This record gives sequence, structure tokens and C-alpha cells, in this order.
Amino acid sequence: MNNIRNFSIIAHIDHGKSTLADRMLEITHTIESRKMKEQVLDSMELERERGITIKMQPVRMQFKSANEEYALNLIDTPGHIDFYYEVSRALKAVEGSILLVDATQGVQAQTLTTLEMAREANLVIIPVVSKIDSPLARIDDVKLEMAKLLNCSPDEILEVSGKTGQGVENLLHEVVKRIPPPKEEIVNSNSARGLVFDFSYSNHTGVILYVRIIDGKVSRRDTLYLAIGERKFAPIEVGIFHPEQVQKDSLVAGEIGYIVTGIKEPGIATVGDTVTLFDRPLAPLEGYMTPKPVVWASVYTESQDDFNALRQALDRLRLSDSSFSHEEEASGLLGRGFRCGFLGMLHLEIIMERLRREFNLALIVTTPSITYEIEEKRGKRVIVYSATQFPEYGLIEKVYEPWVEINIIVPSDYLSPILQLLFEHEAVVHNTENWGDNRSALTLEMPLRELMRNFFDEVKSASSGFASLSYKIGALREADVVKLEILVADEVYPAFSRVVARRRVDIEAEQAVDKLYEILPKQMFATKIQGKALGRIISSKTKSAMSKDVTGYLYGGDRSRKMKLWQKQKEGKKRMKDRGKVNIPHDVFLKMLRSSDK
Repeated sequence: MNNIRNFSIIAHIDHGKSTLADRMLEITHTIESRKMKEQVLDSMELERERGITIKMQPVRMQFKSANEEYALNLIDTPGHIDFYYEVSRALKAVEGSILLVDATQGVQAQTLTTLEMAREANLVIIPVVSKIDSPLARIDDVKLEMAKLLNCSPDEILEVSGKTGQGVENLLHEVVKRIPPPKEEIVNSNSARGLVFDFSYSNHTGVILYVRIIDGKVSRRDTLYLAIGERKFAPIEVGIFHPEQVQKDSLVAGEIGYIVTGIKEPGIATVGDTVTLFDRPLAPLEGYMTPKPVVWASVYTESQDDFNALRQALDRLRLSDSSFSHEEEASGLLGRGFRCGFLGMLHLEIIMERLRREFNLALIVTTPSITYEIEEKRGKRVIVYSATQFPEYGLIEKVYEPWVEINIIVPSDYLSPILQLLFEHEAVVHNTENWGDNRSALTLEMPLRELMRNFFDEVKSASSGFASLSYKIGALREADVVKLEILVADEVYPAFSRVVARRRVDIEAEQAVDKLYEILPKQMFATKIQGKALGRIISSKTKSAMSKDVTGYLYGGDRSRKMKLWQKQKEGKKRMKDRGKVNIPHDVFLKMLRSSDK
């Protein structure tokens, strides 16, 4: 155990975590040079495509320092705030963390959030400035920012370049020096236990637990037990990440590795569970808090024949991402589907994209919403997760919505447009302070509903991409909101319903109707598109029918023949309108979901 070091890398998004991990793997010869590629730990296609880390990824490296061999267990973590639950789980499996800050950008808002999480986990923090090879690097200024933040000397802050490898070997030596070795909680026990911090699934071998062994030794010859799942199993294989899975005979206290369970039923394995010996069990570990969804959306398949395939796909995704939730629901128009909870808009987008790519599903996704608590006039209090559940106008006494506490760090030159933006999003600014290097830090609160209304993109746009922000959920407050419904051919489409601020209901209704009018394909009959709220129609447009010249084959002759055909076509379109249904393609729902689409 004395020669084991467990640590993670935490940072704001795009500060170079994955690149630094690449150089560590290269320097420690964990991966052969011919197999080396960029973002080697980002194994998911979406991660490599977007250049972001979505899933935490453990890896073991062997490193020699002061003539001794050390096993370094690194857990690479995501940087975007929507994946904070991944970060929190990784931090509980290690003793130390590298806090990485980009020398060209300085301390960002998400840096503050991840640092707070690491401090709450009582981890040893190694401050590091990255991208020192960049001509735009402000190394000394950023060191002073970090020293102020961590209350340490600038001399304690290390310098690295993930691109060139400069300073990375020295950083590994400092990891050995500064981060303490793991300690067993129960010494000299004849049993064992480990914390399940993640898991994956294989069609052939079932659930694969990612564990940090806390006490004792786990062997593939042992009979093991999941304390929360209440399931006994004989492991098929145990091993370590190198970064591919490498089989070992056993895992001992302090090590991070995997256990292949052979369990194929969903719902048995959960993150935070304790794996222990079946015949000599130890008390379960503390585990993790269950994440609270921030954004809700209902998901349906275009064809109800694919409903079971959607259920299986969601169950499978839960095995690799335990931070989203789903439960079955039904809609009179869309059929059976699932109400899903996510940690943010990016999280929602990633899950929907994975369902499309990995399971080849054509989906209808409703407009995202948040949780509201409603006090009805008859005195009953209900919690609603989507606009379709929102009570009708006139039945509501009061509505309560969650607010968020936000930190924004922005260059002072952009402070004026940011403040104007905050006013438009109902924000309450509590504090503005100088952050150094012509930057300002804002502390504020706003409704979560307004944060979801394209706030991230608008902040980036108003600051030319230089602002950063992080948030956490606060308390409930009274809200002045109403339900906006979109009707197509006099029929309400739940997928387009949303809850909006009363002050913006006219604008939102007009924008939604205009957008749907532009992207909805023409039907065989004239189609009316309407926005309804407060018990009345607020906005309306009619899309003309497809035109077809039914008299095209005629030549010359009496005009009355053409008039008879036109009248017949008109009557046919009327019958179609009375009996027919509007055909709304899958991409129309997606375009309505994305506020950036024009």
C-alpha cells in the first residue's frame, strides 16, 4: 500500500486534462508509442468528436521515483458542470487531486466548483498551471490567482505543458511526494470490502464493477456480495485498468480495479454500493448521495413498435451513466414513453445522441422543463416535472420554482453587456469583485428556468467566449409562470408545450409559432399553427396546403371540366383535414428542442 498513489485531475472544461493524461501515459510507458493517440482515455466516439470528457476513466501507471516503483492510479474526470456527479464519485475513490488551470485563461468559475468538491472530500490538492508553452500564457499572473485561491505560495504551484510534455515527469514525482498512500479503515481484517464508484456492461459477461478496495483483499476465487443490491455472485475475473482491462489474481486494499460479476439483470448494481465477502461480510461503506435531476424531458419513439427497444436502451445506458433517471409514462397523442431526468441541457443532449447512435432509435423529445411545486386553489400541493402535467389556467393558487446560485468570471470590458443580460434573465446580483488581470467575479441568483433559456450561449456570445460560469441548485421561490401550448390543426402537441414566464408569454408564443411555421413541411391541407396560454389563443399562423395541378393532363376544352376537378380536390382536402392527422417528421421535434436552430 505504501507504493500506491490514487489521484484524479480536475479542471474547468478545455483546460487540458485529457492532454496531460496522454503525456503521463506516454512518459510512464503505459501505452506503446505506436498505439498512442490524442485523448486516449476518451474512448467514446462522442467524446473524441466534441473534444470533451463525458465519462470518468481510471488507468494504472507504473512509475519509478527515488529508485522505488510506484503504482499510480489516475482517474480522468469530465470538466463540464453537467457531469459533476462523475467528478464527485471519482474524488471519493482517491486521496489527492491535481487542480489544473490554463495559463492562457486563468482561474475559471468551474475551477472554483471542482476545488470545493475536492476540499469537501479532504483531498490533497496539487496546483498546476498548464499550457505554459503557449505564447499567450500568463504564467506568473495565473500563479498569483491560484495562490490567492488556495492560500499557498506561488512557488508550490507546478508548471506543465500537456502538448510538449514539459514538467510532466516532475509532476509525477510530486504526486508521489505530496499525495499520501491509501490506508485501510479496518486493519488485520480477515474479510474485504470495496467501494463501487462506477460500472459498465458487457453482453457476454454482464455488469463490470469499477471498485476501489478499501479493506482486505478480493480474489476471483472468493464468493462476493453486493450490500445494497443484496446479491451474491462468484466473480468471473478481477483486474486493473492499463488502460484496457488486464486480469489479475486479486485486488488488495488501496488498489483501483474492476470485478466482472456475471450479473445481467438491470438494477442490481448501483454506484456507491459496497462489495464484500459473502461468508465474512463487513459493514457497508457510506456510498454516494443520489443525484437530483435538474432538467426533465419526456422521450417517445416515433413508432410504438420500438417502445421495448427504448426501455432496453435506457436500462443499458443507466449501467454506464447512473446520473440520469427514467420512469414510464403515457401520452394520449404520443403513446407510451419515458420521463427522464438529467443534470443539465448538455447531459440531455448527450444521452439523446447516444440513444440515436448506439441503439439506432428515432425519438421524439419534449421541450425540456424543470420541477415545479404547485399549490392548487383547492389546497392540494403537487410536484410537476413537465408542462403537460401543469394544471389548467385558473386552477393554480401559487407556483414555486428552484433558483440557482451562480458564479461568473468575466473580463471587465464585457461587464456591461453581461449585466444587461442578467437583467433580462431575472437575475439578482449579490456581489461583484475584482479578480485581477482586468477580470471581475459576479455572484448572483436566478431562476433555474431562466438559466435553461439559452443563458450559457448568451453569456458566451456577450463575452466573446471569455466568460465562464458555474452554478448549484438553491431553494424554491414563488414564480409567476404559465403553461404555453402549441396547437397544430387544432390539436395540442405535448412535445411542444412549455412553461414560460408570464411577462414573456406573448414573445415565446410568437417565436414558437413562427419557428414551427418555418420548419413544418406542407401538408395535403392548410394547417393552422397556434400558441395558447392563459385560456386564449395568443399567436396564430396558417401554413398553406401542398399544391398539385389536378388539371395538368387536360388540354383545351370547356373550363367547367377543370372547375369540377378543382371542386373535387377541394372537397377531398376538406375530408382529409377532418379525418387526417398532421405528419410531423422526427427532425422537426429536434429543431424545436434546440433553441439555436433558426
